[in-house]
Amino acid sequence: MANHSTKRDQNQAAIVAALFAAGCSVQDLHAVGGGCPDLLVGRWTPEGKRCYALEVKGRKNKAGAPMMLTPDQVAWHATWRGQVAIVTTPEEALAAVGILPPFGE
Repeated sequence: MANHSTKRDQNQAAIVAALFAAGCSVQDLHAVGGGCPDLLVGRWTPEGKRCYALEVKGRKNKAGAPMMLTPDQVAWHATWRGQVAIVTTPEEALAAVGILPPFGE
């Protein structure tokens, strides 16, 4: 089994708080390892119940680019057949679960 960190990204608490405030349920998965995303988010939509996998990344460089995925995360994302999004801010998380419009629109 690959080594994995159980450390949460600093921005994860703000992202979780925003999702809760928007009426989502949130399950913290950051310690699961094996490339599994940090958060499982559930919400009601007009179409019914929906689940979203979110990988939380902190901002790393001066240009504001997010940190890179680990090799385990790259492999997990490549083989996962469901939805998964990489988020760095509460606004990105809310957009990923369909509460805010996607950025650039």
